[in-house]
Amino acid sequence: MGDSAMEPQEQNGHGERARDDFVAPVDRGQSQKLQNLSEARRRQGLSVRCVAQRLGRTVSEVRAQENEQADLLISELYRWQAALEVPLEELLEEPEDSLSTRVLTRARLLKVMKTAMAIRRAARSESERRLARLLIEQLLEIMPELKEVSGWPAVGHRRSADEIGRIAENPISDDWLHEAS
Repeated sequence: MGDSAMEPQEQNGHGERARDDFVAPVDRGQSQKLQNLSEARRRQGLSVRCVAQRLGRTVSEVRAQENEQADLLISELYRWQAALEVPLEELLEEPEDSLSTRVLTRARLLKVMKTAMAIRRAARSESERRLARLLIEQLLEIMPELKEVSGWPAVGHRRSADEIGRIAENPISDDWLHEAS
């Protein structure tokens, strides 16, 4: 038996063995930015936890993949592309600096479609729903692959400085740790 047989297997939150084969170690002698997963996730307004659920990964695995020097397998990049609903190029390059005009236009249309879907979801009157449907149909004429795009996340929002979170509304007693053991 080798030393690795004696090491305990790490497990993710689902009781499965944690995978570490999706991130290859990088030793290039210099720090080279390989991908923009973290930036793309933030632009989409998604939390690390939400992306972890979409990818079927733990939060720590997602954070490891978001390291801009992590050398990911192409299959992992495709999973991220599907989870974030963005062009693959947006995960690999700075969108403002080096995207081709075609890719930049597609990324902008994707954002407009997400907004149109969110408007349709939030519409209160029939006329608002009709306008949202018309906008969505027009966007699909331009770019049919937008058909599967969902709206911006409707759950959660950033709190302002004067708002309190749920933990402040329902505090946990100081004796909780002692009661649990």
